[in-house]
Amino acid sequence: MRVQETLHVTIEDSELIETCLAGDPDAFGRLVVRYQDRLINSLVKLVGSAHEAADVAQDAFVHAFQKLATFQGRSAFYTWLFRIAFNASVSRQRKRKRVNASIDAFRDDTGIEPTDWRRDSQPSFSMELNEQQQIVQEALSTLPEDFRVALVLKEMEGFKYEEIASIVGCPVGTVRSRIHRARQELREKLKVALRD
Repeated sequence: MRVQETLHVTIEDSELIETCLAGDPDAFGRLVVRYQDRLINSLVKLVGSAHEAADVAQDAFVHAFQKLATFQGRSAFYTWLFRIAFNASVSRQRKRKRVNASIDAFRDDTGIEPTDWRRDSQPSFSMELNEQQQIVQEALSTLPEDFRVALVLKEMEGFKYEEIASIVGCPVGTVRSRIHRARQELREKLKVALRD
């Protein structure tokens, strides 16, 4: 669980940004180190692929570095960065169609070797937990993109409604509606999946 951020940039981030803008690109490297894992983990939940998430994060950091002078500090640095990453992922998804129909495609996209999840092949509880997480991830991936993004940002990333609205570029009321509908759809999908 992440610590809730304020709507404004932290002092540490602000100092690193100022140092970078003053001509020390290593300061931006420290921002990358600070937020890279978190950003990639968040993006995996949105794009469904570790490889794709890493590519999107890299694009986002490059773009953020190039546009750092435009950062005004009215939101947390991570919120601004995530907005850039979100836009990059949308652009990438428009450029190519996702086809995850085969085991080879799953392996290539996620970097994860498909696992036999049958109960008789599970030696420990952690594997059962992984199965449940996979069911949730699969159900989440079937939600419409607008619903999935809003739900992930709220429930998994802990963003406030106003921050989500800023990231996805829609009114707060729309964000609330999307999250409500996403929860309902996810609940129904999980009821069906867990019954099987």
